[in-house]
Amino acid sequence: MRILFVRHGEPDYEHDSLTPKGFREAELLADRLEKLKIKDFYCSPQGRARATAEPTLKRFHKEAVVYDWLREFSGYILDKETNRKRIPWDLYPEDWTCRPAFYRNEEWYRDPIMMTGDVEEVYTYIAENIDLFLEQYGYHRDGNMYVCEESNPDTIVIFCHLGVQFAILSHVLGIPAPLLWQGFCVAPSSVTTLISEERIKGKVYFRCQSVGDTSHLYAAKEPISTAGFFQETYGAPKWPDTKGF
Repeated sequence: MRILFVRHGEPDYEHDSLTPKGFREAELLADRLEKLKIKDFYCSPQGRARATAEPTLKRFHKEAVVYDWLREFSGYILDKETNRKRIPWDLYPEDWTCRPAFYRNEEWYRDPIMMTGDVEEVYTYIAENIDLFLEQYGYHRDGNMYVCEESNPDTIVIFCHLGVQFAILSHVLGIPAPLLWQGFCVAPSSVTTLISEERIKGKVYFRCQSVGDTSHLYAAKEPISTAGFFQETYGAPKWPDTKGF
């Protein structure tokens, strides 16, 4: 089985939509995906993900199944300085690299920082739902791997967001979410490919073939948006004041 996770195109967060560049990215993504044999499409309920999916769905003459648990990761922590709610990633290195629990699966969400909010609850909700989702395709969770009775060659596409995508990969691959949230970034409209490996009949583990692939943008000479990235060097401009990669 092949699962393609697509992060939405360059976002217009104010209107939960896409920027003009984001709409161009969505069309270029459709150029790429229409060459594939895709069985099913799934989408976050949020506008920027739906707008990204629309050109592809039109070309396939299909609709996407919308799941609420594919919306951007809504779990929060409290900021140590303002005591206001904030996302549980994009922390300064000195604030998280010193915390051993962040490097341990099944412990990271019980770190005092994460326990200031509802991160464990939201993460568990997503983990439970991705397992139920995979059961539809014949894959059943068995400890830290999956089992199946029949092999499944289907390709599916999930249009969603950076935070929830990494939460899903964290659970499926057994990698602490903070290491993905803090150490990886998937550019707008990028494709992350997760493929089942069934080396022994009925025994399955999933492996990432590629993370954040933007070859469709490169082929069209469309710059890669820096939305989601911070500046490379201190004092340098950051999105939206950058031209892209």
